[in-house]
Amino acid sequence: MTESVTRFDLPQSAIPTRWYNIQADLPRPLPPVLHPGTHQPIGPADLAPLFPMELIKQEVSRERFIEIPEEVREIYKLWRPTPLLRARRLEKALGTTARIYYKYEGGSPSGSHKLNTAVPQAFYNKQEGVQGLTTETGAGQWGTAISQACNFFGLECFVWMVRVSYDQKPHRRSMIQSFGATVNASPSNLTNCGRAILEKDPNNTGSLGMAISEAVEAAATSGGKYKYALGSVLNHVLMHQTIIGQESMLQLKRAGDYPDIVIGCTGGGSNFAGIALPFVRDKLAHDKDIRILAVEPAACPSLTRGVYAYDFGDVAGMTPLIKMHTLGAAFIPPPVHAGGLRYHGMASIISELYDQKIIEAHAVRQLEAFTAARVFLRSEGIVPAPEASHAIAQVIREATKATEAGTSPVILFNLCGHGHFDMSAYDAFNNGSLADYEYPAEAIEAAMAALPKVD
Repeated sequence: MTESVTRFDLPQSAIPTRWYNIQADLPRPLPPVLHPGTHQPIGPADLAPLFPMELIKQEVSRERFIEIPEEVREIYKLWRPTPLLRARRLEKALGTTARIYYKYEGGSPSGSHKLNTAVPQAFYNKQEGVQGLTTETGAGQWGTAISQACNFFGLECFVWMVRVSYDQKPHRRSMIQSFGATVNASPSNLTNCGRAILEKDPNNTGSLGMAISEAVEAAATSGGKYKYALGSVLNHVLMHQTIIGQESMLQLKRAGDYPDIVIGCTGGGSNFAGIALPFVRDKLAHDKDIRILAVEPAACPSLTRGVYAYDFGDVAGMTPLIKMHTLGAAFIPPPVHAGGLRYHGMASIISELYDQKIIEAHAVRQLEAFTAARVFLRSEGIVPAPEASHAIAQVIREATKATEAGTSPVILFNLCGHGHFDMSAYDAFNNGSLADYEYPAEAIEAAMAALPKVD
């Protein structure tokens, strides 16, 4: 390739035909998922009220690759393959010796990587004859994606949106409604869980754990008309995202490069998993010398300050118990603008990889994330979402270290969405009113004290 090439595209024939399932290559199997009442390993029948059987099979499968249905690939063609770009202008702005690439997932119809899993989830539910889906959303990227996917397949959609994001991002809410979905601020008066929370605190700003409780309750009490869809954390969700890393491998080959460092932001794990898991396979199966970095907000530090323990995925304790790095389901994160990263726990797969020291974890404060976002938008011309800005901040850290050390690593990161619905956050940053948050240790300890007791 010539030195001036910046963008590396693939033909539509290169859209992956299979999702990669890392469970086939983990050094040890994932800890079992436990029933919330009995604390015994759950079976398919326990999950059937919430998920279609095909997704349940994918959740527990140890097949290395799972075929992508042709109907799903046809919809993928609306935006895939997504571009890989060499961030030459960012490199120049930083004066770095590193070579920086980013995979841009912001060009999908919903504006983020979330549609990669929303489409197959809606497809499998439609196949099973479900009338509609219930779900939660933080910043609104997942809510947008699943509402659009439900529209594609003629399904009803009910979204519980974390109250702070519901208020901060009215236009994201409007976009979800425009696809035909019903959007409720969480906690709401529509569920037993929501009413109980509001009774204790009428001004509760909400959390993903609360919104999950409400969406799960709505599905579980619907008499089978509705099932529940989750945009992160679960194994099948992370697997659907691996098309990002698979495409990146082909594009980097065209660029004549291979990453020394792979970076993704982490809330529940789907963004990070999408870019990272195919490279984790290279690290595990092919002994590639590669650093893989998960980056989370310092205000919601489940990997860097949480514990690896069994916990509920929701506040009400309705979901199965999953072993994960967690701050405790009772943890209520502060209202930082990276709404998609405000989750108390981390995906089991990501937690296991971190526990085995196969990946690294780093935390970034809000002001550093927005400072990095401004550097990126002024050099590369894209307004990044607050979530992805955490990854950019870590990229800048690594690029600066490389320059100081006189090395030239290849850095790859996932730019998972765009920040067009986050301009109020940029306003606050530009006028100096945006604050840093670092969750106090005593608040984390209090949430930890409520962890379920599991042998």
